[in-house]
Amino acid sequence: MDLIELHNATAGYTRGKAVFSDVKLTLSAGDFVGLIGPNGCGKSTLIRALAGVMPLWSGSLSFGGRRAEDLSRREIARFLGVVPQEAQPPFAFSVRELVAMGRHPFLRRFRGLSTDDLQIVEEALIRADVLELADRSLIELSGGERQRVIIARALAQTPSILLLDEPSNHLDINHQVEVFDLLYRLNREAGLTLLCSTHDLNFAAEYCQRILVMDGGRICAAGAPEQVIDEQLLAQVYGIEIRVDRGADGSIRVIPISAKAKEQLAKGK
Repeated sequence: MDLIELHNATAGYTRGKAVFSDVKLTLSAGDFVGLIGPNGCGKSTLIRALAGVMPLWSGSLSFGGRRAEDLSRREIARFLGVVPQEAQPPFAFSVRELVAMGRHPFLRRFRGLSTDDLQIVEEALIRADVLELADRSLIELSGGERQRVIIARALAQTPSILLLDEPSNHLDINHQVEVFDLLYRLNREAGLTLLCSTHDLNFAAEYCQRILVMDGGRICAAGAPEQVIDEQLLAQVYGIEIRVDRGADGSIRVIPISAKAKEQLAKGK
């Protein structure tokens, strides 16, 4: 089943200067799709458009077969959750309070959380592995802990899809792995559909079923990691020489070749 369909979409912030153009994209139930590309290529803007908060100049967007323009913000928020690059709440909410905000699209006016809502919040805390942090203030948490809390808030929306904009950005390697392991479990065990932009090509190759490569506001390649993680393609997109090592077990490792590395290789010859 196609959950999101984007057809021939163009959008931007200043008229006459599109951030992305003529983009076609489909997300189906159970997908784990990685979105890669250099800074400024349009990844974040594309995610905003897919979330329904960035108006399209042309093209169409539909959620589960229904046109985005026919749906209210509340209906869209019940269908998909968004995890932004950085989410710094303005107040020192507790973890449980922030996660409970994910239930707002379901609340009736002047009504508090129901017993069912509270149970869903509890389940979101458990699924994101932050239950033990529930009563702590957000300002006390590490970056990795806070990111898992933001994911828990999105899970409390009980969405069919999560859109994630560089969820491991600014995290150390341990917390980066924690976040991607969590996403992997949500996809494989809970069947949650994911679209995740990332600068880490190795994480994209390891965790994602399919990868979209974006460059200059367009999707220039799409396919399984073994098809898309290609030395020539990535060198063209990122403007740097890249080596791709493929293990006998099917693993893929991307290694950028710096000027220093080239110099050392030349000396060794």
